[in-house]
Amino acid sequence: MTTEEAGTTAPETGPSAGRGLLGRLSWGLADQAASSMTNFAVGIYVARSLGVTAFGVFSLAWLTYGVVLNVARGLATDPLVVRFSGAPEASWRSAAARSAGAALGVGTVLGAVCLLVGLGLGGRVGAAFACLGVALPALLLQDAWRFAFFAAGAGRKAFTNDLVCGLALVPAMVVAARVGTVAAFLLAWGAAAAVAAGYGCVQSGLRPRVGQARGWLREQRDLGSRYLVENVSLSGAGQLRAYGLGAIVGVGAVGAVRGAELLLGPFLALLMGLSLVTVAEAARVLRRAPHALGRFCLLLGGGQAAAALLWGAALLLMPDRLGELVLGGVWHDASRLILPATLGVAGAGLGSGAAAGLRALAAARRSLRCQLFASACYAGLGLGGAAVAGTAGSAWGVAAATACGSAVWWLQLRAALREHHRAPTPGPTPAPEDDIPEVRTA
Repeated sequence: MTTEEAGTTAPETGPSAGRGLLGRLSWGLADQAASSMTNFAVGIYVARSLGVTAFGVFSLAWLTYGVVLNVARGLATDPLVVRFSGAPEASWRSAAARSAGAALGVGTVLGAVCLLVGLGLGGRVGAAFACLGVALPALLLQDAWRFAFFAAGAGRKAFTNDLVCGLALVPAMVVAARVGTVAAFLLAWGAAAAVAAGYGCVQSGLRPRVGQARGWLREQRDLGSRYLVENVSLSGAGQLRAYGLGAIVGVGAVGAVRGAELLLGPFLALLMGLSLVTVAEAARVLRRAPHALGRFCLLLGGGQAAAALLWGAALLLMPDRLGELVLGGVWHDASRLILPATLGVAGAGLGSGAAAGLRALAAARRSLRCQLFASACYAGLGLGGAAVAGTAGSAWGVAAATACGSAVWWLQLRAALREHHRAPTPGPTPAPEDDIPEVRTA
């Protein structure tokens, strides 16, 4: 691994700083584009192949995966990014192998839980959860390699790994389409992740040390416990909202919500790609010009919110024929949710600017407080809206929740900036670059 790949380059100044930012941003966007387009393709393929009800079943499994993924990131990979970004190669290799082993261990344990739950439930939902349980170890290991490469400053390797996953998914999806069940699509998704996870071992020259997973979790528990709560709170709220929406309105409503999210998929890919670098860049601004951090965060959040509104406006003008070409039978229900879904993403984008500032300031208690408040609003207003006005009511409730959450993020950032200016401290250690709040839509 080269010096650049190990993340040990010298501090950047002047034009080199701009080039460094552009390079980091480019690989973050490229990697997220590859990852998100893979997920987007899976969702579109399932929606077109199986219809809105089966797509709702698939969406329940997908959201469960999101919760498990955030558990693994909080316990295994976020501490790696915090403590071993830019570390010497020997330290990085040891930590990356142990972190990957922890992610694989989490996937195996929670995968077994999903498998048992699925076998107990039976039916289409049970089969979906059982197959998700089989796929989880590979899915979490592949994600762990992505973040290990970003910790090493080797974003190109993360991008290549996601590209391999996407290529492996093509024949797997063809086979799944012939079977024509949600379970088959989930197994195909897991098989592609297994190919990419294996390739990650080749890229890194490492094997995941599952036997040392417990030691890694124990050593990193001071960070892991906080990141676990933060990461899981919002994704758990999304899972609660999905289950509640399915119980109140029906599984088809879950499919409609997921369809609206897919329509916003390309923009969300951009937003999540930016999140790979925004915390680190906010930390750099804090070190160079502390007084400019608030303005930087405002430009960051405002730019993302404006871009979301423009993308949503384009979707509202989309002809029905084109929408049906993309989503098939799901389009009719999903198209009614475009406006509230867009407003929800815009609110989340605005709040992510403030979140980057709080991470850069290392204001852990404030960020956790914001995350828990946002999660409570998301679940409460999403389910309350569903009880009052069905699927559309849930979508508008979530839009209101993201607006409330964004307001709290900015109030907390303002207070944290005042504290920082009153008692200046040395530049904080950058938080994990993927620790921006997860975006929730519809």
